Amino acid sequence: MGLPIQIAPSILSADFRCIEKEVQAVQNAGADRIHCDVMDGNFVPDLTFGPMVIEAVKKCVSIPLDVHLMISEPHKHVKQYCESGADILVIHAEECKNMPHVIENIKKCGIKAGITVNPDVSLQLIFPYLDMVDQVLIMTVYAGSAGQKFIPQMLDRIKTVSDEIKNRNLRIDLEVDGGINNQTAAQCIKNGANVLVAGSYIFNESNYKVQIEKLRNATVDHD
Repeated sequence: MGLPIQIAPSILSADFRCIEKEVQAVQNAGADRIHCDVMDGNFVPDLTFGPMVIEAVKKCVSIPLDVHLMISEPHKHVKQYCESGADILVIHAEECKNMPHVIENIKKCGIKAGITVNPDVSLQLIFPYLDMVDQVLIMTVYAGSAGQKFIPQMLDRIKTVSDEIKNRNLRIDLEVDGGINNQTAAQCIKNGANVLVAGSYIFNESNYKVQIEKLRNATVDHD
């Protein structure tokens, strides 16, 4: 039996004038976790927020914080983000030195470890660590900015990783992020994803609960 579908609204698309209200609203609407996109303006062009915002959001909700580090040399900042309130910390393998050591350090902090790469980076950077991590994130757009269109070719990558997870008899989350709506969510779930990150699809609408349920039931509506 597969892992349950989880919805992770990305606060990158939330209204930061009232971020406490926004994250509490999606939690009350049924979100399973809050996704936090940390960008440094170096590894990716955009600049977003750091540990202080993670710490503030942590105080507003009771569901886990899923923190995606899109930063240069993430191994230097793992401890800081773990201590700021992350429950899951996702690292880019193409930017990380000594991945086993970094994963070990994350877990020593009592945090779940995740791994990802950009769409143009080989999955061979991920496979050696599948037995060590709690989650794999497949980027369905290039890391760096909100509102990009879903890249259909990434469905093959989702299935490839899903098959590898099954072949190794692992129970780890397979997350997708980028251009996720009810149609693309259905395709991702069909190929093995169980955690759906969505920003504008949820926060740009007035009824968060309806949008979250559309994603959760995407295979029923659009299979």
